[in-house]
Amino acid sequence: MPYQERGHGRRGRSDRKHNGYHGGRNKHGVGDKAQEFLETTDTSSPVIKSFQQYASELDFKHDKFERIVKLSRDVTIESKRIIFLLHTLDRESKRDAILAEASSRLTQLVNTHFKAIAKELKGEDPYQYIKAYTAGLQEYVEAVTFRDYLMNNSLQSWTMIQQDLNYRNSDVPSEDESVATTEEKAIATCSASSNDEDGSFKTYVSPVDYILGVADLTGELMRKCINNLGSGNIEGCYQTCTFVREIYSGFLGVNCTGLKEMSRKLATLRQSLSKMEVACYTIHVRGSEIPKHMLADVISGTQGNFLEEDEGFY
Repeated sequence: MPYQERGHGRRGRSDRKHNGYHGGRNKHGVGDKAQEFLETTDTSSPVIKSFQQYASELDFKHDKFERIVKLSRDVTIESKRIIFLLHTLDRESKRDAILAEASSRLTQLVNTHFKAIAKELKGEDPYQYIKAYTAGLQEYVEAVTFRDYLMNNSLQSWTMIQQDLNYRNSDVPSEDESVATTEEKAIATCSASSNDEDGSFKTYVSPVDYILGVADLTGELMRKCINNLGSGNIEGCYQTCTFVREIYSGFLGVNCTGLKEMSRKLATLRQSLSKMEVACYTIHVRGSEIPKHMLADVISGTQGNFLEEDEGFY
């Protein structure tokens, strides 16, 4: 066969390929098949009705999840601002005013954002939505425990934090309950649990979120310890270091196997405690030869990797 004819044959096959010829069969697009299926489907079929109900339930849960995520984001932002406010408590003259403002803002969070989350969780399994607000909850626990330490030199318990986030049905205005459609109310009724049989509802605080929030607290206490050195409050540095050491002793009994976030925060806790212990050691050994206004600078220059792998955490 001449070269031109062979080339023409190849071009012919190529043309057929680019023109949509695939072995003599024309494939329908996915959209065409879906349209054909919808046109030929009997919408009164029990199977179709079941899947329509499943779709409505999933849409309802996804919308609720997104609303809780937005509320949690606002809680995180406000909690961080409260923590920054508490770090400005470096003078005794401003102590009462700052603690009062921080307490007021925390109460506002409880009465607004957390109440809104609690209303979203009413009649639901909280573990279905806990990932939506776990970040905000941990930040709130950190802010509350930090405030409580500055006020009372103590650690607020999990039960007390949970008690603050418990609400009664009488606390909810009746007009707030009229926003759901008939379909949404039916879905909520079907999925309701026995958690609100006594007329109460709550933002559930899981023990894991509380523990992780306390682990974050130790980082703020380490910063507070170093700030105390800058202001010459050496006794406060010793006191904070002892408090964090007691928290760490409690964490030694926590089984963090299989929880990656817990292992990571435990490592950070150990680093914070090590920095505080080195600071206290430096004060005890060289405190008499270093001016008080230079203690923070000297200790910051001596910080390094002082961790020793002797507790068996990995």
